[in-house]
Formats: sequence, structure tokens, C-alpha cells
Amino acid sequence: MRYPRYPAQIDNCGSFTMSSSTSVATRLGALEFENGYPSVATAARLYDEMDFQRATQAYIWALPAIGFKALYDAQAKTLGTKNGDVLMYQDLKDKAGMLTPNITTLYAFSFWDLAAQGPLVVDVPAGLTAGGVMDIWQQPLCDMGQTGPDKGAGGKYLILPPGHPGVDAPDHRIFQSPSNQIWFGTRGLDPDKAVAEATVKQHRLYSWNDRANPPVSQYVGVGGRAWESAHPNTLDYWRLLAELYANEPVAPRDRMMFGMLKPLGIEPGKPFAPDTRAAKILTDAAQVGELMARTIAFEKRIEGSVVYPGKRWEYAVKFDLDQENPEKTRVQFDERGSWFYEAIGMSTGMQGRVLGFGQVYLETSKDKAGNWLDGGKCYRMRVDANAPVKQFWSITLYDNVDRGPLVTPQGAADMSSRRPDLVTNADGSVDVYFGPEKPKGATNWIETLSGRGWFPYFRFYAATEAYFDKSWQLNDIEEIVG
Repeated sequence: MRYPRYPAQIDNCGSFTMSSSTSVATRLGALEFENGYPSVATAARLYDEMDFQRATQAYIWALPAIGFKALYDAQAKTLGTKNGDVLMYQDLKDKAGMLTPNITTLYAFSFWDLAAQGPLVVDVPAGLTAGGVMDIWQQPLCDMGQTGPDKGAGGKYLILPPGHPGVDAPDHRIFQSPSNQIWFGTRGLDPDKAVAEATVKQHRLYSWNDRANPPVSQYVGVGGRAWESAHPNTLDYWRLLAELYANEPVAPRDRMMFGMLKPLGIEPGKPFAPDTRAAKILTDAAQVGELMARTIAFEKRIEGSVVYPGKRWEYAVKFDLDQENPEKTRVQFDERGSWFYEAIGMSTGMQGRVLGFGQVYLETSKDKAGNWLDGGKCYRMRVDANAPVKQFWSITLYDNVDRGPLVTPQGAADMSSRRPDLVTNADGSVDVYFGPEKPKGATNWIETLSGRGWFPYFRFYAATEAYFDKSWQLNDIEEIVG
């Protein structure tokens, strides 16, 4: 149908009408049109709003990629490693700049550029490790170790770059990456820390081109150096995105977002040089986009996120490995945004969907009464006896602004069933206390900071049937009053 020619003409289908000269009241205020055309001021205003709205959603969209890039920059620029070096994260001080790390297990990370360095070989040792390799969107290419196809027996994995025709390597497990830059990460799971470290250090990373005489991998310790990797909420966010895509193919599902960012000076393979207007809009959008992401993470509206009806615990991971819904009708935009705002990394083992396999991540931002967790208040949580794990459980506390582990005078941010000083009740349950001061008579206490919000991850390592059938349930965190 044609739009009506005269200002009074309206049909029963609800078509809009607009007089030839009018002011239209909108949520943006009055917008001026003359003979149906926007005034100069209105056009400028609408373009500013259009670009701002696009950029706020692009902020949420890019969270996995910027999480990858921010961690890469921290390793390369702050901690001084190069591609192929393996950085070891041992304790709270080493991990203070990381998004929601587990403090109980040691981590080892390495980055690799397939375009510059050639296909990557990862020689995985036998033993208690669990890790894998991810692309720039933190989509797993493969698991390795206990959660991978080698099942902890070890073996060689070969990662090929985009478009590679393939190689004849029958003694390797071969995977192809959609991006040139990739990230290897693993954790040591042996309860003996010395054994865990020795096992992790047996991993060898080298180029397929050097397979005849593989070099020894260089392992570097963080050594307690200060660093941080939280997503920027400034213009730097977009600079990181542009740098990341300087030499990367763009997947079909990401082209629409890059199309919306083009008017703001962000194009794959081109320098990032926004003009004054674009820089202002991008800066404002990064600020608001980060607040939107924080809301998506902590005040979830994700279907099925509540673990136990009537309780506060939620699944931290509610998306599939390819970040699309099972019907393949949409990208899991909010689901992946919630996780990658809070955390880094993803693998089959981290999804927590298989009995006796990998890790389960539960989180909450509220106490039993539904109030936000407050660093100035005291709380208790009881972990009932016979927690459904083959390996161990842990609870770790994080700052709700930078999502890193709480750094307090106590120097501890976690409690786990592996701690030798863990005090157990007569019935086998464990009481864990949280607060700025140690409650009288409390033993298992984690310090919080007054004036700061916090949230925990409760991890089940190798969860057993009682977790999945919910015959064992995690109790809510309760405020201690008086």
C-alpha cells in the first residue's frame, strides 16, 4: 500500500500519518519534519542516537572477543610474554587481574598466531589436566586432557589456520580454527601442587613447521606482578576490537555488527581513527554498554537460569559451545554476554552438563532474602555433607565491578574441600562465613570489603549424579543479623 498523501488520512490497519509540517513527540523529545523530511537538527540527532544505540549493543556483542584481546594484551604488554610462551598463574596474587579465576588450581595460558607462526602443535602429557584451545570469540576448537578426546592419556593436537587445505598427520588430532589468533589454556588438577605444576609444564607447544626438531616451550611465571584484563568501558574498548580484527576473517554472523560500526570508524583491516563525533559516541556507548552487560550478568532474565526453584543460585553458563541456540535460529546474545562479562574461557568441560566430567559453575549475587550481597555485611552458607563431586568443590568471591577475585588484607578469596585447614561440622557439613570481620566462633571465613559488592562462583569439579538430579542442593547465602 502507499502511504497516505494527506495529513488527515488514516486507515484501519494502523498506518501512521504525518502532516507535511510537524513536530513529532518521541522518547528522544520533539523531532522536526518539513514535508516529511527531517530538519538538519533532527537528522543529526537521529544519527547520533542511531549510532549510540548500535554501539551499545556492539559492546555486548564484542564481549567474548574483547575478553580474548584484553587477556592477550595483559600477557604480551604487561607481563612481557610473546606468542608461544606459556604463562603460569599459581595463586591469588598471580590471578588478581583475571576475570573470575579459580584460586585452587594453577592455570597455564599461551597465545598463538596461526597466520604468522603456522599451524600449532600441542603435545599434551598424560595426567590430571583439563584445558583446550579457543578462537578469538572464545569458542572452543577442542578440549584437551581429561575433558578432551585423549581422556587424560595425552597425545598430539594440531590446530590449522582458516582455509588451510589440511595435512597428513595420522598421529595427531586435527582441528581447524576460524580465526588466526588462538588461545591455549589448561589447568592442573592433581591435588599435589608440585605434581600439578610438573605435569602442566610437560605440555609442548610448537609450530607444525618445526615438527622435525621441536623447540622447548618457554614457561614464564607471573611472579605476583600486577596486571588487569577487565573489559574497558572507554574508547579503548573499540581500539582493542579494531586491533584484534587487523588481520582476521569476519564470520557471516558478525558482518551485520561491523556494518553498524562502519559509520563510527570501525572496519576490519583498517586503522581505527574515529573523528571527534564518533569518539564521543563510542565513549558514551562503552560506558552505557558496560552497565547493560553488568545488568545482564547480575540481574539475569535468561530463561532457565535458576538452578533450584525458590533459591538464589543461577547457572553461570547457559549457552552452547557455538554460542547459538539448539534450533540454530539465533546467537545466544545475552547468554554468552552474561558469561563473558564475568569470565574468560569456554570448553566442553566447562559447560557442566556431563556426569562426572569437567566443571560446574553456579553463581549468585543475592542472599536468601533476595538482597544484593554487600561487602559490609556478614553472611553464612552451609555446604551440606556429601557434596556431589568426584574431585573437589570450591567457592570463590569476586568484586562485582572488575570481576576479579577479592583482594583483601586477609589475602584469601576462596574456600575449597581441598584446603587442609577446612573445618567440618560433626554431620559432615561445612559452614563458610563471609564478611568484613571474622564472626565470633567462625572458622572457615573469607573477608569482604565494606562499600563493595561481591558475588561468588561455586564450582563442582566432576559433579556426580546427586548434583544433576538435584537430590543434593546448594544452600543459599544467609545474612547474619546481630
